[in-house]
Amino acid sequence: MNIKNTLQKVAKEKLTKENLKPTTTKKKVLLGVLIVLLGALGLEISNTDFDIGSLLSGNSIADSKIERDVNGNLLQNDNGDFVTRIMRDINGNEVPVGTIGAKYTDEYNCDDFSTQIQAQAFFEKAGGPSNDMNRLDGDKDGQACESLPKK
Repeated sequence: MNIKNTLQKVAKEKLTKENLKPTTTKKKVLLGVLIVLLGALGLEISNTDFDIGSLLSGNSIADSKIERDVNGNLLQNDNGDFVTRIMRDINGNEVPVGTIGAKYTDEYNCDDFSTQIQAQAFFEKAGGPSNDMNRLDGDKDGQACESLPKK
């Protein structure tokens, strides 16, 4: 019998549905830990963090995602709390929640601006090419909403 046939035989014997089912508590715990670690790896690779306190208080996942600065560091306010979403006016300035006409940074798109210059100003204040969560710069050349009129 050659090695290939031997390996196939062993694989058929050991890799059955019954052997792969997590039947013991130890296997179930190990499977749960593996799933958590794979999820954490995915968050780390995507550079995504969530404020657990915000999630536990009933906020949505989108509202609990922690913002990052241009260097990739987690943003914190003056009190040391993590900044989860940033409210901005049409000019890209950070404003308090409830400001008339303002939206969260990630809710803006090219239709919100009248000119390319206005979109560019917002784009740069909101993080520019390194943090284009709105996809205002579709071709990633540093110019936001190029289809809008220049003036």
